[in-house]
Amino acid sequence: MKKRLIFGALAMALFFTTACSSDDDSNSSSTSETIRQIVNAVHSGTWRITSYIDSGTTKTNDYAGYNFTFGAGDILIANNGTNNYQGTWSVTHDDSNDDNPGNDIDFNISFTTPVTFADLSDDWDILESTSTKIRLVDVSGGGGGTDYLTFEKNVE
Repeated sequence: MKKRLIFGALAMALFFTTACSSDDDSNSSSTSETIRQIVNAVHSGTWRITSYIDSGTTKTNDYAGYNFTFGAGDILIANNGTNNYQGTWSVTHDDSNDDNPGNDIDFNISFTTPVTFADLSDDWDILESTSTKIRLVDVSGGGGGTDYLTFEKNVE
């Protein structure tokens, strides 16, 4: 009986020791590496919006002909050869105010004008990120709907 009690206590101690172990360091370095890869990808070349769905309404054509440059210093330029709009962008790690706590990397876009580009302003969750495509989603609070935004790199 004593052996069973000791064995049980040891098994529980082993369980709690491994169950409570922290792998925050590996998650932190993995998140930092993911952010670095995304930033490096968008810094290269120009990008276009291939899909923008605003709460079920397709608005992709609002951005037809515009090329987006994700520049240094978090400067975002949208240019169609005639019009040139400047905004900001960043990729951040912040799960404290994220709409989706499981995805703690945000792709942040901010334009103040015109209204069409200001609609892109948000802290987007990343659905997919490759060297040629970034798919984003934003779930608006208060029953506002779900928006989807896709950037694809221009072939140069």
